Amino acid sequence: MTRSKKTLAVAIAAAVAAFAVGAAAMPRPPALSAESRGDSALVEEVRAVLAETPGVRDRVSVAVIDGDTVREAHFGATDATEYEIGSVTKTVTGSLLADAIDRGEVEAQTPLGDLLELGSSPAASVTLEELATHSSGLPRLAMPLDRVLPTIVANYRAADPYGSTVDQLVASSSEQELGEKEYLYSNLGFALLGQALATAAGTDYQELAEERVFAPLGMDDSFVPTSTDDLAADAPTGFTAAGRPSEPWTLGADAPAGSVRSTLADMTAYVRAQLDETAPGVAATEPIADAGGSSTIGYAWHTTDSVTWHNGATGGFTSLVAFDRDAGRAVVVLNNTGASVDELGFALMEDD
Repeated sequence: MTRSKKTLAVAIAAAVAAFAVGAAAMPRPPALSAESRGDSALVEEVRAVLAETPGVRDRVSVAVIDGDTVREAHFGATDATEYEIGSVTKTVTGSLLADAIDRGEVEAQTPLGDLLELGSSPAASVTLEELATHSSGLPRLAMPLDRVLPTIVANYRAADPYGSTVDQLVASSSEQELGEKEYLYSNLGFALLGQALATAAGTDYQELAEERVFAPLGMDDSFVPTSTDDLAADAPTGFTAAGRPSEPWTLGADAPAGSVRSTLADMTAYVRAQLDETAPGVAATEPIADAGGSSTIGYAWHTTDSVTWHNGATGGFTSLVAFDRDAGRAVVVLNNTGASVDELGFALMEDD
């Protein structure tokens, strides 16, 4: 072999070795944990549905409630494993609105500007009920120019794209124009709703949720982080829908739209209280407006046919909570990847 050929061979070998080392160092997409526990029939049913559902999996926890009977299925988890529940948080905020109305602190038609410093901006005229039913005319998100680049970078890094202070949230909201007063899903609207309710109660949103929803229902392991300082050093994190590790989402002032962390045990208590109508602010579950297609909406809670539900997604977690009072059935699905669990949740809602 000539010297040039030897050099080429060495270079190729080095390149192959470098590629192999790099490939070995790349994070591997997770797979559904082989460690399972719970009701054996439910474990197999969940496994079968997930096998036919696109997306990477890792840890999954499921509860199916039929009257007084609760069946669970866990993969790599227990009923005490912590998950981000994402936009299921909005149902907590909706409950807080219904509860605040019951307490006489606010009315459904209270203008947002009565509670937050929005001046004469269009957002000031929006009512609390419009926020709770996604019919305020506010956009899905407020995106001031100084947040565009950080949001792009956060999405690339699988990091939390939120993080405004309450003052920043209110200031950016005062710059928004209103669209049509029809159903348009708005994280911004629910962030403002939660902050307005906290103002009316003379506290912050974290304490409001704890005192009026979590504590009465015995949800001792549920909480509302607003920064990573609120998380334990070993707080669970998840994976994106493509399987990349995701940083935790705590959302800052947008927390009322999606930052709650909870467990299957707590969320089972939560949905059972909705099912038997003993939850604080349970009037939030009653449909009062159209939500597109065949669905209606109460305060955050959507109803399709006889099933009342809400799903959630952060960068590294997805969830679904659903119940059917006519059938006496409820379902909770918690998942630590960005792959949807809607198909699984609605399949489990079918009374077999």
